[in-house]
Amino acid sequence: VVANRAIQLLGGKLGSKTPVHPNDHVNKSQSSNDTYPTAMHIAVAMELRDRLMPGLVALRDTLQAKSKEFEKIIKIGRTHLMDAVPLTLGQEFGGYVTQLTFGIERICTTLPRLHYLALGGTAVGTGLNTRIGFAEKCAAEIASITGIPFETAPDKFEALASHDAMVEVSGALNTVACSLMKIVNDIRFLASGPRCGLGELMLPENEPGSSIMPGKVNPTQCEALTMVAAQVMGNHVACTIGGSNGHFELNVFKTMIVANVLRSIRLLVFFTDYVSASTGDACQAFNKNCAVGIKANTGKINKIMNESLMLVTALNPHIGYDKAAQIAKTAHKEGGNLRDTAIKLGILTPEQFDQWVRPEDMLGPK
Repeated sequence: VVANRAIQLLGGKLGSKTPVHPNDHVNKSQSSNDTYPTAMHIAVAMELRDRLMPGLVALRDTLQAKSKEFEKIIKIGRTHLMDAVPLTLGQEFGGYVTQLTFGIERICTTLPRLHYLALGGTAVGTGLNTRIGFAEKCAAEIASITGIPFETAPDKFEALASHDAMVEVSGALNTVACSLMKIVNDIRFLASGPRCGLGELMLPENEPGSSIMPGKVNPTQCEALTMVAAQVMGNHVACTIGGSNGHFELNVFKTMIVANVLRSIRLLVFFTDYVSASTGDACQAFNKNCAVGIKANTGKINKIMNESLMLVTALNPHIGYDKAAQIAKTAHKEGGNLRDTAIKLGILTPEQFDQWVRPEDMLGPK
């Protein structure tokens, strides 16, 4: 195709192989075995830089702002899906921020290997039919064109026979998908309700949610992102299998590997796996249509926290684990609250309970 287009531009006859020959000229000093993996690395590096990273950073920054906004809201924690000790909603969101920060850093740590280019290895990595300096000059020119610090791979045999760098990138994307799955599931569970769920968060109402239940609004942005994350995890399995199938001097799973890595990036970038100006960046769409509009339902948060029996943990240093457990178990069995139960059992005075059980004093080490 390239040769025929050049012939056409030069006024020659299509298919004549003159004055431009597809092998002798266009493919000079090259093989599909080194040009294809080079194209793989260029495509993935550009997609990461230009599309995915900006979306992840924007979502991370929004969650950081929410963490700051919620820093004084004390709520009950949950472990094993059961009531636990208090933390702030800001601390909870801060965990999400750090997950995304680490995810961005993980992607960045894959880039040095991704920036190695196979071009110049030709058929099996020896560089047969190239000239000394060809590989270095090609990498420098590609770096100049793209603005990405590509360099020639130090070992062309590795660059052709394995695609560990692509599997590594896919692994970083898989970890980001795991983080996003956890974050958006937490958010939609905390927003469950509005009357019969946890109801600690309120999400933007973007559209009617049910064709049969009037007034019902579903957490569709969260649900969409969980499906994106699930598919990225599946793509990584395929990339792992492909990466392990480099036999002798060539890995022939190149097409499948790069297709799945690019699809994972674009699924995180777009709700569909093709580039379209009409579809939104998955992270940015979630950011715009959900994250920025998240609000805390402080009334529900306070009600749940004040009813929790796990506040009794604050008494451990004062009365010991066994007596604290007795208070909690009795309160649960009788349907009472901690304060009244502790006083009724004669373990604490009202003044002691009020002094020692203070959620605002349970947010960190002393």
